[in-house]
Amino acid sequence: MTFRATPEPPSRHRPRWRHELVAWWSRRQDHAPPGSSPSPAADAHSAHAAGAPETTASETTAPEATTLWRMRTTVRDEPGALAALCAALAGHRVDILALQTHPLADGTVDEFLLRAPEALASAELTDAVAAAGGSDTWVERADTHDLVDAPTRALTLATRTALDAAELPLALRQLFGRCTIRSVPAKSFSGRSPESTPPAEGVLEETVMRLRDPSGGAIVIERPYLPFTPTEFARARALVELDARLGPRIPHDGDVLTLPEGNAITVRRADSGDLAAARDMHARCSPATLALRYHGPVGDADRYLAHLLSPRFGRTLAAYTASGRLVALGHLLWDGDEAEVALIVEDEWQRRGVGGQLLRRLVAMAAETGYESVYAVTQSANTGMVTAMRSLELPLDYQIEQGTLVISARLDPAPAPAPVPPLPHSR
Repeated sequence: MTFRATPEPPSRHRPRWRHELVAWWSRRQDHAPPGSSPSPAADAHSAHAAGAPETTASETTAPEATTLWRMRTTVRDEPGALAALCAALAGHRVDILALQTHPLADGTVDEFLLRAPEALASAELTDAVAAAGGSDTWVERADTHDLVDAPTRALTLATRTALDAAELPLALRQLFGRCTIRSVPAKSFSGRSPESTPPAEGVLEETVMRLRDPSGGAIVIERPYLPFTPTEFARARALVELDARLGPRIPHDGDVLTLPEGNAITVRRADSGDLAAARDMHARCSPATLALRYHGPVGDADRYLAHLLSPRFGRTLAAYTASGRLVALGHLLWDGDEAEVALIVEDEWQRRGVGGQLLRRLVAMAAETGYESVYAVTQSANTGMVTAMRSLELPLDYQIEQGTLVISARLDPAPAPAPVPPLPHSR
């Protein structure tokens, strides 16, 4: 189906919200389903008023460990449906930390951030939701990074996108969590259009979104098993439209490095504005250097440059001499859940440490954007690339087939999230 705009949720959703949220918040105060006894805190207050001895902090039971979950489920669009679901969660001592709703034509998709007792398994959680009327339920572990509310997350991603055009695919990936982002060029290297360009308003088809890329071609977002909602489609369109209005942009600040032999080079981000300099560098490279980089006919090398320098497909670093001559390029290319790194260094500047400098910066970029590994595809005879990957001092995996070598580096894991606060025994 095609969505031209995401309409405001029908007014009939709003009364249900007002009544159910009032009831929901009142129940949260004691974490008990309707009709149960007052909360332990209320009992303690009554007992104190009656003159009963107070319980000291040392006599209370230690708080139980908890786990954070992200859950999405579909509920019927009728009064009391959300209230029944919240009551079922409260019955299992599950705390609702955040809630988003995605109105549909025949129901509502509710997305929760939950804090549950560690002993509560995901299957039990799903069964409780199903018994309360939820369907098509999806559950996965969350961490403290998910505690950021939806508006703050959206504004943060919009800011990143505004500063750097290369951030758009990454922002979309973080917006939807586990999904695959593909940027499809308007024309393939053969000159043919690989996929039909979606209309300006985009296309939503269950688990696939197709949006028109402002730089040409399309952006395809896919995730298995979990259909996108019109609300999510509208969020994706908003980020893409922001990118279109701002036009091409990348940070151009660079670092001046002094090589061991004393020469100074400037390393900075590159884009399509560096295309002419990149072609000149290709003309100075030997056929052997081009063949090691592009694994194909040398004459095709220049045809890849426009694709490689586009910020939509990744990030590119360029090394310039003090005289303004481009001598090396390093690429970090988005590839689903992985990222590919690639280097080309002009013959006269090889074995001077330029490639290693670029590679270390590319790997740091990959780690900052949340990738857990990077890989390089080269030939087994490319000792320079093998040496550069080893210099990272990261765990490496090697796969070789018919002379093609794939080297994968596992990046340092992100800092462990802060421990989840325990679930209190009383409120």
